[in-house]
Amino acid sequence: MKKYLVITVAFLIGLAALGAGMYLGAILNGGSASTPQKSASSVSAVGTDGRQVIEITAKGGYLPKESTAKAGVPTVLRVVTDNTFDCSSSISIPSIGYHKNLPRTGSTDIEVPAQAAGTTLRGACSMGMYGFTVNFE
Repeated sequence: MKKYLVITVAFLIGLAALGAGMYLGAILNGGSASTPQKSASSVSAVGTDGRQVIEITAKGGYLPKESTAKAGVPTVLRVVTDNTFDCSSSISIPSIGYHKNLPRTGSTDIEVPAQAAGTTLRGACSMGMYGFTVNFE
């Protein structure tokens, strides 16, 4: 009986240490455990080259998770990494046949042809854990 009590207490201490480590990791990586991250963005301007640019950060997932873009306009998804070592550094956008391992730090431009209004472009990491969408209106 005493053996099970010791194992249970050790498990609970380990669980508390894991939670504290995750909390500190969020804060040290530039986030905040209590402040929500940016989750949506819109593109309202088209550049002089006739393309619109949507910037997505890949680190521990993709931010913003949802973007809105103009339909009928060629689009560049600019994916920015900064010491990204998790699975979000491997990106897949099946509808345009794009699959690539991103550099650990840098910027990668992904050309997306003009999309029809009502189209939703979906991207995800290689494991399918993290995703993002771009809605064309």
